[in-house]
Amino acid sequence: MNLDTREPTIDTIGVLETAALLRELTAGLIAVDDFDRALAELVRIASAAVPGVTWCGFTALRAGEPAGVAASDDRLAELDDLRHGPDSPAMSAIRRREMTSSEELDGEQRWPSWTARARRLGVRGVISAPVDVDEQVIGAINLYADAPGALTTRHQLTAMLLAEHAGLLLAAVRDRARRTAEAGERDSALLADGVVGQAIGVIMTQRGCPAPEALDVLRSAASSLDIPLREVAERLVLTVSRSRAG
Repeated sequence: MNLDTREPTIDTIGVLETAALLRELTAGLIAVDDFDRALAELVRIASAAVPGVTWCGFTALRAGEPAGVAASDDRLAELDDLRHGPDSPAMSAIRRREMTSSEELDGEQRWPSWTARARRLGVRGVISAPVDVDEQVIGAINLYADAPGALTTRHQLTAMLLAEHAGLLLAAVRDRARRTAEAGERDSALLADGVVGQAIGVIMTQRGCPAPEALDVLRSAASSLDIPLREVAERLVLTVSRSRAG
């Protein structure tokens, strides 16, 4: 059997680079439950991992309104911020639901105000790809180059794959954030329950631990005994009351 020992082609290298980028992105966002922190991590990873890309930004809209930005370099944050004006590559990508690019901003006529600001900041090329997160949040990931012609067809393909993958990961981030908030509301309701609150107080006194940890102890006991948490709390409070009475 003869093995092909030739050097990998440029296309093969590009595929490997993109695969590495998506793996790093997954690892960076897999446990994050804060949307803003996820965006910051996303643009940091993308700007560092994609050859030819100097900076990366993200433009987010929630229910059709600007909902924040993230930028790998704070100097360029205004280019992703729609509060400086909706006439931008990011907004074009979001409105048209397709990738928008300009390999050379010199002479670019589509976004005159944005282009002037971008060129003053040293940006010479841009690719913006729309990102669908969930029913409420959409956005665009923006790749910037500091040299004209640096962003090629390969970068456009990378941007498309990055946008698709980022949408899935960011949707998961928002879902985790929702579940965390709902769990917090349930915990608050439990703490407000008289008998559960008493049981938590008992555990805090016995173990010298904070309320959330005491609540986890109650949950663990309820799971082990396969009975409702409130019943575990009632039993604990009753046991302590009897011991004090005795």
